[in-house]
Amino acid sequence: MPAYITGVILFALAILISISLHEFGHLLTAKAFKIKASRYFVGFGPTIWSFQKGETEYGLKAIPLGGFVKIIGMTPDDEEEEGLDEKDKKRVFWRKPLWQRSIVLAAGSITHFILAFVILWVLISFVGIANPALAKSVENARDTATISVAECIPPDDATSDFTCSSTDEPTPARTAGLEDGDEITAVDGQNVSDWNSLLAVVGDLEPNEPTTVEVERDGERTTFDLTPYAAEVQTTDGSVEEVARLGVSVYVDPTIDPVMESGPVAGFADTVGYTGDMFQQTFIALKDLPKKIAPLWDSIFGGERGEDTPVSVVGASRLGGEMVEHDQWVMFFMLLVVLNYFIGVFNLLPLLPLDGGHIAIAWYEKARSWVATRFGKPDPGRVDYYKLMPLTYVVLIVLGGFMLLTITADIVNPITIFN
Repeated sequence: MPAYITGVILFALAILISISLHEFGHLLTAKAFKIKASRYFVGFGPTIWSFQKGETEYGLKAIPLGGFVKIIGMTPDDEEEEGLDEKDKKRVFWRKPLWQRSIVLAAGSITHFILAFVILWVLISFVGIANPALAKSVENARDTATISVAECIPPDDATSDFTCSSTDEPTPARTAGLEDGDEITAVDGQNVSDWNSLLAVVGDLEPNEPTTVEVERDGERTTFDLTPYAAEVQTTDGSVEEVARLGVSVYVDPTIDPVMESGPVAGFADTVGYTGDMFQQTFIALKDLPKKIAPLWDSIFGGERGEDTPVSVVGASRLGGEMVEHDQWVMFFMLLVVLNYFIGVFNLLPLLPLDGGHIAIAWYEKARSWVATRFGKPDPGRVDYYKLMPLTYVVLIVLGGFMLLTITADIVNPITIFN
């Protein structure tokens, strides 16, 4: 338990550091472009401690749930602009070139990407992570019902480290002549298209009753006769029943190293490739996010919590605690990598109050001014943020509601990875 609590605290602290670095990215780029920034704080609420360095006040606040940086002139109603002298008024955010403003606004997400990339590079180069090529191979095997053939029939109480001996009875699939890499296309005359359909068909078979299995091997289809053995499994109500088993599992390519550990040079290229895959998966996750709301809601009221449902900071910290408790530090840091990539991409969505919304408005203002100039009309100036407040409130309500939903689910019915 102490290890679990330590893990929870460490992961929550890692998230706080990540968000603080996000804000520091805004501050660093603002200062690089001579934009006036008056405050940089970690946390919210009452100030615990602060100091002044140059024109910027740095400090800590009482509620460690994030941080903020105050860059003068980011919104049209910025009251701090009024107290500036003429020299500093030229340094406010909105007077700077569009490209500089875009970099400052995107710097938070870029910081997340850099942080995630560095952690991932260290893991791939010096520690080793689960090889994504193997995961892709297994996924392809599931999609095509490609099999590995077990050597022997395991006892009902066999553990994951069970190994066969010369006296153990071979599996029906091995006896019939099925081989690793075969693609099952039909069982008992019923077509099989993927692993799930294979499980469904085999689940309807009678143990110890002869049947046929059709496989595709080297482009040719062959039918084998075999008799499924009976295996005892425990049902959800605690009872035990006998089910049919062929003695096959999802194919795992033996030529693929299960661990990717590339060294610092090759590791950089591997990290780039892995990052591309993670960006793709992040966009897919964002696209599928609305579909997860109903299952998340059901899980609060007793439904099964899917492992692919979203988690909050609370849920992520709990998972981090489990990983530390079971000494799974690679998983701990990989979760941090995934979280940073997701936050970075999410923050660039063109919605206020996200940074992506401010970037979209800045480019809209530029395009609107260009069109006005093109047609000989006066520059319409800056966007009236007050007119966008209703939409901003809607976004805040939706995001707040979603956050509350995930936190509730993470408390009531959390995802666990170690049972």
